[in-house]
Amino acid sequence: MMTADRSGSPETPPSYDKTLQAVLEQGLNIYGALHPGKRPVKNLSHGTLVLLGTGARFWQVFTQSPEHLDDQPNPVDLWSARVIGALGSALGATAYFPFCGPPYTPFVNWALASGRAFTSPSQMMVHDEVGMLISYRGALHFDQSFDIPPPPLAHSPCATCTTQPCLNTCPVHALADGGPYDLTACHQHLDTPAGVACMTQGCLARCACPLSQGAGRRIEQTAHHMRYFHPS
Repeated sequence: MMTADRSGSPETPPSYDKTLQAVLEQGLNIYGALHPGKRPVKNLSHGTLVLLGTGARFWQVFTQSPEHLDDQPNPVDLWSARVIGALGSALGATAYFPFCGPPYTPFVNWALASGRAFTSPSQMMVHDEVGMLISYRGALHFDQSFDIPPPPLAHSPCATCTTQPCLNTCPVHALADGGPYDLTACHQHLDTPAGVACMTQGCLARCACPLSQGAGRRIEQTAHHMRYFHPS
């Protein structure tokens, strides 16, 4: 589990709006927030937890970063550690990350507890704003408890999705109702000429989720993630 400790107290008390403004400036966005003292989650029991993911400006900001320009290995993870770690120091919070381990930080548990992420029929997570292009980059945990907005949806968006493209768009049917995810079939397909579309445009099933359009993701970003998911 990788964390970045607090390095001093913020000049003003933390708040949701202040945190949101700070993360948006870095090309990130808030994917959810919760009070562990009220909503039990793994590893935490108090304060306010804010989950961070890529925002609409992420690719623009990231491609100007030293991690990208210097062609470092795992550049998105390195960028996330630096940027979110600095946000934690500036805001007086502890930063957590979904990479590096074991042990791994329980981001799936935290995401589902936030009320803004749900388990899709394919068993992959879907987010109320960015759909199946969900990409958590880190989290900030504040000792203080402050007001957070309620989740916008009362139930999973999948409950009212009649077409269920996450189940019927994959060319090799790697995603099935109730799972499991057929990783072998997926990777074998990506090695064929027919898999070029997935490699350059992103997982067709995830992109087909109606809510995925909310991610505002550029095709270059999707191709970058796919190269790390299935390196040649």
